[in-house]
Amino acid sequence: MQGKIIVFSAPSGAGKTTIVHRLMERLPELSFSISACTRDRRGRTEANGKDYYFISVQDFQDKIRHDEFVEWEEVYEGAFYGTLKSEIERIWDSGKHAILDVDVKGGLSIKEFYKDRALAIFVRPPSIEVLEQRLQARATDSQSSISSRVYKANFELAFEDRFDVTVVNDDLDVATDQAEKLVRQFISAEPAIV
Repeated sequence: MQGKIIVFSAPSGAGKTTIVHRLMERLPELSFSISACTRDRRGRTEANGKDYYFISVQDFQDKIRHDEFVEWEEVYEGAFYGTLKSEIERIWDSGKHAILDVDVKGGLSIKEFYKDRALAIFVRPPSIEVLEQRLQARATDSQSSISSRVYKANFELAFEDRFDVTVVNDDLDVATDQAEKLVRQFISAEPAIV
């Protein structure tokens, strides 16, 4: 079996992480790709190699220089996040397909790198207004943070047409079922001969 990659990207609050978690429960042939980051662990619940690969800024920059990332981004000064090529290989070596939950730019970079071995799915909220309501309902962000996320969401929505397919998350159960169908079709299809 040749491993494949399923990439989910979306504006914050669109529901991509929930859909990815539900797909992981339904499809045992998927394995979640763990991102690398330079931030500190949050509390005692996050574990290295489970939630993230926590590495120093120097180590991250060394890995950039050695071309060890499929994609990476400096989210804000000194805070790097990225997907290691070795993580994708680890998943494929285990006989599974990789599933990723990444930002829009990262999703497009992964699709560009892996081409036909990757399915890039954009999860879109039914509207910006609904997205803002969801962010407010979470009650985890300040109003200025919500405003910033909504502003960024408008920017990210402009990239929707560069993804292979869009799933509109108006109803989480329907969106999850649609995503499952797309993923099953993709992983069962034979790769194109180049």
